[in-house]
Amino acid sequence: MAVGWFITLEGGEGAGKTSIIRQIEIYLQNKGMKVLVTREPGGIDIAEQIRSIVLNTANVSMDSRTEALLYAAARRQHLVEKVIPALNQGVAVLSDRYVDSSLVYQGFVRGLGIDEVYTINRFATEDMMPDVTFWLDVDPQTGIDRIHADKQRELNRLDLEGQSFHYNVREGYRIIHARFPDRIVRIDADLPLAAVVTQVQQELDIRLQAGKDYPHVK
Repeated sequence: MAVGWFITLEGGEGAGKTSIIRQIEIYLQNKGMKVLVTREPGGIDIAEQIRSIVLNTANVSMDSRTEALLYAAARRQHLVEKVIPALNQGVAVLSDRYVDSSLVYQGFVRGLGIDEVYTINRFATEDMMPDVTFWLDVDPQTGIDRIHADKQRELNRLDLEGQSFHYNVREGYRIIHARFPDRIVRIDADLPLAAVVTQVQQELDIRLQAGKDYPHVK
């Protein structure tokens, strides 16, 4: 059984996951934890190859079911090759996206059905879900503005979607947050970076103080 702490960050485009995850890594390290930061799709060679296909701006004709299956395949390989071995060594794994992204983007927004996409991913992950998920809830227009302002950000196929797509993504996250309220914590990501990080840190502290059995906590 995995003994580490599996933490995921979710949210729409421009929510600030990459910036925040770096701050949380430092915070947990200062708590005495060993930390591994990774991302989906990607994190290991095979999954990165799949990422290059699924997010390629040239692949606008990709079928929604193909998209969902590719994400699940990348997730499976990433899990067994990187995430589970790290957790089994007592490492805290911070992942930029996981199953919830598929439930929102393919299940809700693409219209495949949340339950249908969840079934695919339950098979891919063998029902392995995070200990806690932070949903960085950002106003879609704010997220879009951040994307356009960040000249160093990786442009992907999702950035080519219209405004309604991003509003649907937010609604999808609201739905799964209501479905998994014990695991998913909503964070107000419209606030400045420092305030967002503070919210996440406070939630992590609550879980540590509640007696989370973590072997590297000082």
